Amino acid sequence: MRTGLFSPSGYGVGWSARRRLTLVAIALACLLAIAGATAYFTGHGQQRHPSSSSPAASSSPSTAPTGGTQKPKAKTGSVPQPPRISDPLAFAQAAAAMLWSYDTRTTSHEQQLAGMQAWMTKESEYGDWASVSVQMPDPTLWSRMADQKQYATATIAEGHYPAAFKQALADDPSAITKAYIYAVTVTGKQTLAWAEGGQGAEDRSITLAVQCRPSADCSLVAIAPRVAP
Repeated sequence: MRTGLFSPSGYGVGWSARRRLTLVAIALACLLAIAGATAYFTGHGQQRHPSSSSPAASSSPSTAPTGGTQKPKAKTGSVPQPPRISDPLAFAQAAAAMLWSYDTRTTSHEQQLAGMQAWMTKESEYGDWASVSVQMPDPTLWSRMADQKQYATATIAEGHYPAAFKQALADDPSAITKAYIYAVTVTGKQTLAWAEGGQGAEDRSITLAVQCRPSADCSLVAIAPRVAP
């Protein structure tokens, strides 16, 4: 019964063209900066691993990104706390795993939202909570999922900077220093299970905007629009 599954694949919140262009411009400058610096790409849509600051870096398959997430607190149920890392690829990988994982057996709708929000940037001029929170089902659907004891885990395959983002940086290498927001495309698989042995799995791909200012931990900015891989 796939209609009851929490599968974050639809994004209903749209941004204005002006804001998209602004965010795209911001996302352009810091990939050539120090390893562990950060940057941005705007919007929301669909679509992770650390190494150096080079845009060409990508991760190998794994279920737990380098740097790891911290254990969840009681108020956030099963949602892990954001990892304290400064690598955009590693952070995006961890964020995608967080978005694709949930456990209605131990976590309420409110706890899930609180856990997700803890990953967001504190810079309100850049954060797009609407594009992230829309990943969540409404309280009624969550309740139905809980009745089925539904939960999901994520396996991350790889993460990389999309071609459009790398091209934008090449065109204007200094733009990234305004907000240090990177676009990172993450692919992987979400495995779901529910009562009476029900189970399923599906491939996932998402592009995230993550902010990683120098000498600071990364944070989530938005679900970015789909871009060229």
